[in-house]
Amino acid sequence: MKKKVLAIAAVACSAAMLLSACGGSNSSSSSDGGKDIISVFDSEPANPLVPGNTNETGGGMVVRAIFSQLVRFDAKGNPVNDAAQSIKADDAGTQYTIKLKPGLKFSDGSPIKAENFTKAWSYVANAKNAQKGSSFFSTIKGFKDLQATDGLKGSEQLAGLKVVDATTFTVDLDAPDATFPIKVGYSAFAPLPASFYKDPKAFGNAPIGNGPYKFASWNHNQVIKVVKNPNYKGDDKPANDGVDFKIYTKMDAAYADVQAGNLDGLDAVPQADTKTFQKDTSLQAYNKPGSSIQQFTIPANLEHFKAGTEEGTLRRQAISMAIDRKGIVKKVLNGVGEPAKEFTAPVIPGYSPNLKGNENLNYNPKKAKELWDKADAISKDNDKFTLAYNADGDAKPVFDAMVNSINNALGSQVASTNPMPTFNEFRNAISNRKMQGAFRSGWMPDYPSAENYLVQNFASTAADGNGSNDGDYKNPKFDDLINQAYAAKSVDEANQLYQQAQEVLLNDLPAIPLYYRANAGVASKDVKGFAIDWQTYPTFTQMHK
Repeated sequence: MKKKVLAIAAVACSAAMLLSACGGSNSSSSSDGGKDIISVFDSEPANPLVPGNTNETGGGMVVRAIFSQLVRFDAKGNPVNDAAQSIKADDAGTQYTIKLKPGLKFSDGSPIKAENFTKAWSYVANAKNAQKGSSFFSTIKGFKDLQATDGLKGSEQLAGLKVVDATTFTVDLDAPDATFPIKVGYSAFAPLPASFYKDPKAFGNAPIGNGPYKFASWNHNQVIKVVKNPNYKGDDKPANDGVDFKIYTKMDAAYADVQAGNLDGLDAVPQADTKTFQKDTSLQAYNKPGSSIQQFTIPANLEHFKAGTEEGTLRRQAISMAIDRKGIVKKVLNGVGEPAKEFTAPVIPGYSPNLKGNENLNYNPKKAKELWDKADAISKDNDKFTLAYNADGDAKPVFDAMVNSINNALGSQVASTNPMPTFNEFRNAISNRKMQGAFRSGWMPDYPSAENYLVQNFASTAADGNGSNDGDYKNPKFDDLINQAYAAKSVDEANQLYQQAQEVLLNDLPAIPLYYRANAGVASKDVKGFAIDWQTYPTFTQMHK
């Protein structure tokens, strides 16, 4: 999310603290005078809580609570108007007229007007402001003009956005974009109040939003508190009085808190508990197919793995074929997941397990060794292939298993893990392009479309810090197919083009798809309304005691 790059990281307390400072729902309720306060698992956000600059789950979950967009998605992923009264396209599909619902207000009581959207979108799109959600606005007219930072002040506006009146604005696109009416449900498209521009960093530490909840406090590395927003007039009204996003650094500690009734919801299951959680009578269990994909990214410029070169392609395909995905899902994940067949997920429209090139995702150690030897004949690689991950999450068992699988197929000296202490350190190294090898990555969709997975992770417009293309992969053929999909006259036609674009990826392998994460989680026994939605978030607005 909220790219969102998956950050299953986790839990801030030692075992000795589980029933004290890191307590969950019980302590929250009593300290709030008996109010119905729900506590859920989270990780420390990587950045201040600014919608356009939040693309990981730690901050994304909180941003989702305190900001609303033109549309929202129900638990099944269906779009529903939220701030928008209507979103209408012209016959050509290149201009949208957006009308806001009347009487909308931010949590501080200030009115929400059309310019709160147009100015916010322009700020995120403007490269001078270095927002991680910038590439989401790439189809709006004027986007390219805001990408050359030389001479920009950061306040320049997108040429394609025009305010008609207080509650109406138009959006002109460079070409038709069939996903635009649902794309605006992503958090980067949230409106911002005038106070944001005075001090964006300070705002991010105490944001003023327009969502179901309003920000209350942020005790870094411990808890972020939000309370019900009385100014929210949408349909996603909370069934509780507020949410405590409790920050953990070890997931097993969060799981123990749920068992003890000190944490109300956890949208993941520790590796050690995947065998038993559905039989655990001390908690509520949830397990259904999900939309998140786990993978690892190989930087496009990594020596001996350079994207687009014969040697690089051979090595990428060899590494992928050397990984026993089925074995890892069965033995490490205990069946809580599904081996990846492409770069989206089975619950997303247009998914296909039969794309050309997906044999590169099948375990084939003999073929993998042949490809690796061919690459060595071009240029011998004596360095180890390293796979980095954040050690404060739950990734170690999977990465250990992958390295063992790769070394068994290609040779014992080929691969090794590179654990990094914290998620923040890990993500900062990626953002600053400091990684010297492959690194853990993944995607939790922002809206139910293949476009969201493919463009944000692999399009040239999302590279170089302008989106979530953290490997800086660039392929003109892939970009051209994406542009054709944008111009498609129907969703089915667009999905066919996205499938062709995926076939380019399945050959180049800018990232190595591993498995689809199940929507597995647990909740305390005294909570009602707990589920995990299509986007893998807990349904915290529906939870109550």
